[in-house]
Amino acid sequence: MSPDIITAATNITNTQSKATRRAFVTFLAGNGDYVKGVVGLAKGLRKVKTMYPLVVAVLPDVPQEHRNILTSQENQTQFAMAYYVINYSKLRIWAFEEYDKMIYLDGDIQVFENIDHLFDLPNNYFYAVMDCFCEASWRHTKQYEIGYCQQCPDKVQWPANFGPKPPLYFNAGMFVYEPNMATYHDLLQKLQVTKPTSFAEQDFLNIYFKDKYKPIPNVYNLVLAMLWRHPENVELEKVKVVHYCAAVCFLIFPIN
Repeated sequence: MSPDIITAATNITNTQSKATRRAFVTFLAGNGDYVKGVVGLAKGLRKVKTMYPLVVAVLPDVPQEHRNILTSQENQTQFAMAYYVINYSKLRIWAFEEYDKMIYLDGDIQVFENIDHLFDLPNNYFYAVMDCFCEASWRHTKQYEIGYCQQCPDKVQWPANFGPKPPLYFNAGMFVYEPNMATYHDLLQKLQVTKPTSFAEQDFLNIYFKDKYKPIPNVYNLVLAMLWRHPENVELEKVKVVHYCAAVCFLIFPIN
């Protein structure tokens, strides 16, 4: 079933030709505080002066009060749209064929610098930032067991008796992709025959796009844990996008 557009058709394409329709996209589900993150994401994109809209995929369990908050953001910025999406899955966004290219962002992400240039990356690839294997959530894996991480591949060598080295693995909190109905249907078909794994759709997307994946610098999806897991790989002054998905921590900055 196609999603219903519940907001007025804004002037999304006034500055874009039909051949270059682009947008950011995020999800909103439930009646918790996640709406605050989505509103913050919308405001952050507006603050960095993006020229592209934000599409908010709203699931049926989102209360009307939160929908009204999103609608008010649209009225103020003229660039947020809301979709009802029946399936609780990131896979649904591949059906948004009214756009040629999209950048997916989790609701717990904030954009601090304009990243519109990512839409100009070559087509037919899947772009995302490499993940880190050092968090306890990876304790069920061989990577975590031996201390191997793709963020520092020379620190611990992958043992030959473990078989082939794991392919590059991305964090699915932010990625650049191209909506396509054929891909969408193939994703759903493959999902039916793929064994469930610990990281749900993130693992599945990594499997599906393994041969099309192109890493991009971590400045486009800096997971907070990188600050203490791999500080040598972080250039704070260059960070454009921050992903607030790490364990609770306290950061103390000196006051001059």
